[in-house]
Amino acid sequence: MASLGVAPSDALLSRLAEARMKTDDLFRLLRPEALFDRPIAERHRNIFYLGHLEAFDWNLLSGRALGLKSFHPEFDKLFAFGIDPLGDGLPSDQPQDWPSVREIGDYNQQVRERLDAALGKAMPSSKPLKEESSLATLLNVAIEHRLMHAETLVYLFHQLPFQRKAASPFPQSPSPRGRPVKHRMVEIPAGEATLGLPREEIFGWDNEFEIHRVAVPAFVLDAFSVTNGDYLRFIQAGGYENRSLWTDESWGWITRFGVHHPLFWMKNGNDWFYRTMFCETPLPLDWPVYVSHAEASAYARWVGKALPTEAEWHRAALGVPGGGERPFPWGSEAPSTAFGNFDFRQWDPSPVGSHPLGMSAFGVTDMVGNGWEWTATVFSPFPGFRPFSFYPGYSANFFDGKHYVMKGGSSRTAASMLRRSFRNWFQAHYPYVYAKFRCVAR
Repeated sequence: MASLGVAPSDALLSRLAEARMKTDDLFRLLRPEALFDRPIAERHRNIFYLGHLEAFDWNLLSGRALGLKSFHPEFDKLFAFGIDPLGDGLPSDQPQDWPSVREIGDYNQQVRERLDAALGKAMPSSKPLKEESSLATLLNVAIEHRLMHAETLVYLFHQLPFQRKAASPFPQSPSPRGRPVKHRMVEIPAGEATLGLPREEIFGWDNEFEIHRVAVPAFVLDAFSVTNGDYLRFIQAGGYENRSLWTDESWGWITRFGVHHPLFWMKNGNDWFYRTMFCETPLPLDWPVYVSHAEASAYARWVGKALPTEAEWHRAALGVPGGGERPFPWGSEAPSTAFGNFDFRQWDPSPVGSHPLGMSAFGVTDMVGNGWEWTATVFSPFPGFRPFSFYPGYSANFFDGKHYVMKGGSSRTAASMLRRSFRNWFQAHYPYVYAKFRCVAR
């Protein structure tokens, strides 16, 4: 058996089991025929993800950490990697090109049984926890990779027709309407923001290292996320027809694909509706608007503002007047329902400002939860970046100048990934994620 970093703790194995339950439950939302659907043209069919989660765990843990030999090399390779959205060309595979659900189910069961048996026998070594290749690190990678897919699967399944999904497991009446917020901007004084993680005994993905401080000049930021009601005024003012609000590339995108409104909206006559995961409802004007980076940027130009940088987001979310920083906007307490809409507790957004206890020290609301927040920062490595030796392309493949950093988390983001250093990223014209925004004036 290969030398292991540390014996897997009961807590890590429990977290792995819980993450498996979450993704298993998501696949039960689909009717059997929908497993071979492709809800987003740039992505794999749903059937790929059914095999991908176990293949990823097997490829990560079996030989490297547990000394196990492959029992199905073809599936190990077939289900190894997803597709970066908006790449060159679209996938053209057909349903009949994929293995059957039963074959994949048998593979998944064997993966779990073999991994779990080996993990139960894993012996500790003297290698320190912070060592990149430790078993604890690899298990954290497996857990968080699966939890990421517990979110991406939801936005994939969101695009399926309602009849391709089983009945919702939870009551699906939209969140209660809140009282309209009185929009205001908050002054954030100049100060420093801490980005990244130290290479100590704490798990983080490769792009979260190294820790460093950034000087941030004073700025003014929206206290509340931009709402559907706010964005409706942008549409009514001809925002999608105003060439001056869009970059050349983004103008080409909206004209080529006929983009005239956010993806989650639809119009029936003169009335706007919102497509939730399981039903259609009149457009909730007080929910945050979910849009692509290109659409968020166009709106910001329309109001004469901009999107905040990653460092500005950190300063507004985590800084404290007079100096210092917090682990979370609300303080040091662990994430809970009192502080925001996250950790799989809701399918839909909440009205903006619904969680005043989650407000930052500067008075900015919903910076964690209720939707990822777009920033103006292009996804790039921090000083001292080193790719994971066991997953070298996780971040480095996306340092291409086309992806933008998102911070915060959505209603379907796991609590472990609400840590201050976690970075998400997507391309500017990808509209499917649960991503909101707010504007900054400098």
